[in-house]
Amino acid sequence: MSHKLKKEKGSSFKNVIYALKTVHQCAPLLTSSFVIVQTAHWFFTRFIQEILFLKLLLGLIENGGSFKEFAFLVCLFAGAGLLAKGTDCLTDYFVCTRLKYVYKNLNDRIFRKAVRVDMACYETPEFYDKYKRATEIVSNDHFHAFCYNFANVFAGTVTSVFLVIYVVSIDYRLLFILLFAVAVVIAGSIKGKLEVKKDREMTSHKRSKEYVKRTVFLRDFAKDIRTSGIYDVMHNRFRTAVEKNREIIKNYGVRMMILEVIGGIFGRALPVVSAYSYAAYRFVWKRNLAISDFSVIVTAVSNLKDVLNNLSDAVAKLRQEAEYFANLKEFMEYESKVVGSDKKADELETLEFKDVHFTYPGAKKASLKGLSFKINKGETVAVVGKNGAGKTTFVKLLLRFYDPDSGVILYNGTDIRDYDVQSLRERLATVFQDYKVFALTVNENVLCREIQEESDRIAVESALRSAGIYERISSLPEKSETVFTREFDEKGTGLSGGEQQKLCAARMFAKDFDLAILDEPSSALDPIAEYKMYESLIEATKDKTVIYISHRLSSAVLSDRVCVFENGKVSESGTHEKLMEDGKGYFEMFTLQASSYKDGERSVG
Repeated sequence: MSHKLKKEKGSSFKNVIYALKTVHQCAPLLTSSFVIVQTAHWFFTRFIQEILFLKLLLGLIENGGSFKEFAFLVCLFAGAGLLAKGTDCLTDYFVCTRLKYVYKNLNDRIFRKAVRVDMACYETPEFYDKYKRATEIVSNDHFHAFCYNFANVFAGTVTSVFLVIYVVSIDYRLLFILLFAVAVVIAGSIKGKLEVKKDREMTSHKRSKEYVKRTVFLRDFAKDIRTSGIYDVMHNRFRTAVEKNREIIKNYGVRMMILEVIGGIFGRALPVVSAYSYAAYRFVWKRNLAISDFSVIVTAVSNLKDVLNNLSDAVAKLRQEAEYFANLKEFMEYESKVVGSDKKADELETLEFKDVHFTYPGAKKASLKGLSFKINKGETVAVVGKNGAGKTTFVKLLLRFYDPDSGVILYNGTDIRDYDVQSLRERLATVFQDYKVFALTVNENVLCREIQEESDRIAVESALRSAGIYERISSLPEKSETVFTREFDEKGTGLSGGEQQKLCAARMFAKDFDLAILDEPSSALDPIAEYKMYESLIEATKDKTVIYISHRLSSAVLSDRVCVFENGKVSESGTHEKLMEDGKGYFEMFTLQASSYKDGERSVG
């Protein structure tokens, strides 16, 4: 046996062991219940009912047994049948009730892991493929399928052993005929391996199909899809994914068909024909085989053929299902590269970037190229610059979504990598430019948790007022208990882009923070609403450290200092007045933007 084959078999065995451990962790005794059900069914049907009972019945007839003996045999058989059926029903009920807990527990584990993986994972398609294959454990019912097929492998093995022992006890020569059936087990194992490889190759194309199917139903994309030609592009992407998967299926289809033929010939035809021929030879020609043994041999070989075929299918499917658990294992065992220590972050005194370089995973161009600047407690700093200058990137590094390639970020003079990640993030309040409102209540969207006491409601109200959206929320029928979107609640509501952004800003006001980071906090607001928001922000962030990141330079005028980002580093730094006097890049940006506002006012007038 080659090293590669040994490795694959060892890997399959480890996958099965991992799957069994996972099942046991989510629902102890569940696998045992499946095993009891399937073993009772297989063993009773294929051995006790169709072989043992047949042998006893025919022997009773041949030996001229009495009616009393016949009735006792029937009652014994009926009792065994009732016992098997009762066990089947009880375990079926147990399985159905426990599966709900399994799916809940497994989903919880996957979700908890998903929110803890590094942000860098979202930059690579490989991560999405791993995540998709991991979630398929629950979404495509692979959990149930694994338990079912493992039970079938156990039940099929036990039943096969009893059938083989019984048949060989009648005539050991029949063992050579039964060897034909081994070929079907081998063919089934190879087929299962091909099925796994086929599924792996199809994953990325399935993901493309699902993206298209999901997107055409999302509200966020509805207007663009209906007012542009993008649907044709999306449809072509969907069609291409379908064609790619068809090619993969075709590529594996020929080999799998050959394996099916081999399994059919060696696993079904040859064992039955050979057994019938040999039994007929002994019964008709040699006349040394009783009619009861003849019937039992024919039935037993036929049953063994069926059991081995079913066992082969179960082994192939078990191997395939175990591969999905291997995907789950790979996802769950992912170790985050962004790690901290036990040191808790104290109240902010200083924040400093020192010669920080960073390139996103898979990107060819660096986003930060020696970024250096320092912010002191209580300062209000405006970070401005063109698209791609690195403004949002430095925030992601500060929040430890990523770590710098080189250089250091100091919080109170200490490398942020030496702090506990969560304690550092709790000191920061961030409003991102790509804000998101969730299909939850206003209270839950603002607090990012459920309301627990009356003080929480007061905190939400204060935050909504500071964000300038309290009046709008108060006008809703359910007020702050209103659920966003009608996807889950008929009384739900929607908000405009600007209102959503204000709601996201309210999250910041509801949080006790040292440093507020506002990344394009007014991108969806008109100039008047923007000015009012900045007034609220200034009032609410007194004695706080604030970083404004914006294309609109109105925030720069209100800030203590302005940092101009260009090509991944700070090109200018100083007060608004000083930078205007310098007459460099900031002066040009501000003058151009101011003239645009004046032209807009002139056209309106």
